[in-house]
This record gives sequence, structure tokens and C-alpha cells, in this order.
Amino acid sequence: MHLPVENQQPNWRDLDELADVVRALGSLPALVSPGDCDELRLRLAAVARGEAFLLQGGDCAELFAGPLIEPTQNKLRCLADMAAVLTSESGLPTLTLGRLAGQYAKPRSMGTETRGDRVVPVYRGDAVNELRFDAEARTANPQRLLAAYRAADRVLSDIRRLRTRNHTLFTDLGGDFFTSHEALLLPYESALTRVDPASGRTYGLSGHLLWIGERTRRLDGPHVAFAAGVHNPVAVKIGPTTTRTDIAELIELIDPHREPGRLTFITRLGADAVHDRLPPLVDEVITRDSPAIWVCDPMHGNTFATADGTKTRRFEAIRAEVRGFIEVHRAMGTHPGGLHLELTSRDVTECVDEHTPVRERDLHLRYETACDPRLNRGQGLELARSIAPLLRPSASSASSASGGELLRNAATLG
Repeated sequence: MHLPVENQQPNWRDLDELADVVRALGSLPALVSPGDCDELRLRLAAVARGEAFLLQGGDCAELFAGPLIEPTQNKLRCLADMAAVLTSESGLPTLTLGRLAGQYAKPRSMGTETRGDRVVPVYRGDAVNELRFDAEARTANPQRLLAAYRAADRVLSDIRRLRTRNHTLFTDLGGDFFTSHEALLLPYESALTRVDPASGRTYGLSGHLLWIGERTRRLDGPHVAFAAGVHNPVAVKIGPTTTRTDIAELIELIDPHREPGRLTFITRLGADAVHDRLPPLVDEVITRDSPAIWVCDPMHGNTFATADGTKTRRFEAIRAEVRGFIEVHRAMGTHPGGLHLELTSRDVTECVDEHTPVRERDLHLRYETACDPRLNRGQGLELARSIAPLLRPSASSASSASGGELLRNAATLG
């Protein structure tokens, strides 16, 4: 399958080689099972009913190799510690979902990267090319799709080993652990799409939950068609340009039967826009009688570059967007269902935080991400501690937003 670059597909170096790789991937065992995908749908249905909270997190872009690879156990422990805080302070059980075992590709806003007088193709994740700034390294290599499969298989093997050896960790994670990634590279996803003989249903078996990004959610595009065709739980990221019509059509395309746990909307609106842009979208979901889950990604809408060009995010803006997200849902009588975070257990200095402190002058000290800035473990725990009390059922009456005003906005915006 070769798709044009406007669908965020790379310019692969050799299409015949790509076809060979896709055939090879199609002959390999599935990475996850249909039964586990169905189990995650059941768990997500509890989130849709307001009975649980979803914590989804992990690397911006996973790496195949190198000194900065984070052990799987450390990633899971970071999520487990955050989940423990969220559960104890909110009273809601927390469902954990990793951004791992597949997050090897990234959509990009530009096709090239410039340093001085040198221009090379942009880094699109280890499944496509190399981070090294070199024209040959940045060539889109189909063999890296096979390397992505092997890397995901190693991570999943780590998780299985940990499940048998570290019962405390998996108790803290809620008993099971599920994986997710952006279904960006459709040759890879299609090769790992299988029909379950027991049920006759089609599943994307590269991960348990697959999401569509803000840049690839075109209603008539191939990514939405892929999501509509698999039985996995799926998610769609939505930014500030999303309209009520977009929401309505996504519901009809992906979840026409209104099945709890099937569809999640992950909002990436920005701290300054969440109070204005979210209400009409929530109202459209209510109008459509959809059980879609609402999850807040407070990372991508709050990114900026420092004077020297370093990409970062302010922790205060991240926290403000999550609070605004919860306030809107409380005012509209809907469930603020979860968090979607780019984070690491490593003590990185990638997000500016005046209280840690990580100031702009400190970013270079441990700026290790392959693409976007991540919260470190301390910042992740602080975010969980600060927003968990807002999730208590009794907190709904304490919302600072006016339900009537939000509904009036819902009627006029979008």
C-alpha cells in the first residue's frame, strides 16, 4: 500500500521493497490477541459509564536502540504510581494504557528539517528513518517496519515476563496492562490486521487500542476508514479546528451502533481554548446519544519554542488545560474520562516548570526526547496529585464554570 505524503505517509525509498516488507509482516504472528482487545473494550466501557478513569501515557516516540531507551519496567512503574495517586484521591479505579510497543512513528508538520545550509528529510520515528541528521539516515527505509515489529514484540515480551514475576506492579496497574499507539503507517497496520476465526471480526493486532491523529482524521481519508474497519477500541485526536459536524460524522463512521468502549475522543485544544472549544463538541456527542469517552491530551496544544528554538511545554499550562477540561465536563454533566500524556520515568528537563524548578535555561541539561518534550516522573506525579481531587463525585458541584453559559456556547460555536 502506497499513500501520498498528505496522509503523513513517508516517501519510501523503494515501493517494491515496501511490498516485500508488508508481505513479510503479514506472515508474522499478531502482536496482541483479539480477546485482549475485547477485554480492553469492556474496561473502557466502565470509563464511558463514569465508573473509572483512564491514564494513557508513555514516550512521545519510542526508540529501537541506544542509551536513552527506558526499561519497560520503569515505564510501567511510573504509570502505576500515578494511577495509585489518581485512584486514592479521586475514589475512581484507574485503567492504565501505555503509549508503547508501537509508538515508533510520528506525524510531522514539515517534510524537511534545516540546520545551517543543510536540508534533510524530517525525522518521522524509528519505524521510518533515523534520528541522526544525515540525508542517508533520514531516507525512509521499509526494512525499519520489520524492526518496529521486532521492537514491539520485545516490549510485549517484557510485559509478559513482568506479569509473572512482579505481581505487586500489576496489582498497582489494575491487574492487566494494555498497549496503544497512533495507527499512522498504514502499510504496517494493514499487514497486522487479521480476521479472528472464532468471531469472524477484523482486528488491528499491532496494539490493543489504536488512535488516529489530528493530522490524519480526514473524514474521507484512509486512516478513518481503517479505524472504522477494525473491532479494536479506537480513538481520534481532535484539536481546536474540530467542528460539531466533524464529531457527528466521526461517530457515524466509527461507532454507528453506539457501543460503550468503542470510541474515544482525545482533545488537544490548549489551555487558552479548552473552555471555548470543548463545550460544543461535548454537546454534539450528547445530541448524538454517543457513549464516546472524553480524554484530555494537555501536551500538544501547549507546545512552544524558546528563543534558541528548543521545543518545550509549560507544566502550568498543561495543568490548566486538564483543569479546564474537567470543569467543562462537570458543568455539562459529562464524565472527564481520562488523561493522555507524553511522559517518562527519567529525570529529564524537557517541560518548563517553575516549581520543580525546570526553567528555560535548564532545558539543555537532560533534554533527551527524540521528538516532543515529555513530563518527567516528578511532574507526572504532581499533575496526578493536583487534578485527582477534582475527579471526586462531590467535586462536580464545585466547578467554577457555568453550565448554562457553556451550553449557550455549545449552541453557537463549532
